[in-house]
Amino acid sequence: MSKNICIVISDYYKQISDGLELGAKNFCDKNSIIYEKFYVPGALEIGPAIKFISETEHNFDGFVALGCVIRGETSHFDIVINESARAITNLSLDYSLIIGNGILTVENKQQAIERSNADQDNKGYHAVLAASKLIDLKDNI
Repeated sequence: MSKNICIVISDYYKQISDGLELGAKNFCDKNSIIYEKFYVPGALEIGPAIKFISETEHNFDGFVALGCVIRGETSHFDIVINESARAITNLSLDYSLIIGNGILTVENKQQAIERSNADQDNKGYHAVLAASKLIDLKDNI
């Protein structure tokens, strides 16, 4: 049975999100996973988007959250990373949704580039891998 995954992408940092998306696509293609992509403006919008999509007639086995938050000069960074992570965790636990979290939280753009390049460290790739493993676990319980 093939897996069907929803990938929600914040494209606030387009160069970074494009790399994460490519990593996710590479994992899906390599493992014959069907996927559909949705785009949102920022990391805070990923959680609500996953909730909205999960309540539709789409029948996804899991979700993947992709995006990037780079530390700035204000405390907004802390709010965004904490609240986006909280939303994903709450959705997973409260609604039994499988969500691979590929939202980068980095100190600078160079760190984000390193984690979104097309190599073995691509966090988009790893987020789909995590979701895929959880789908397998759920199916085998």
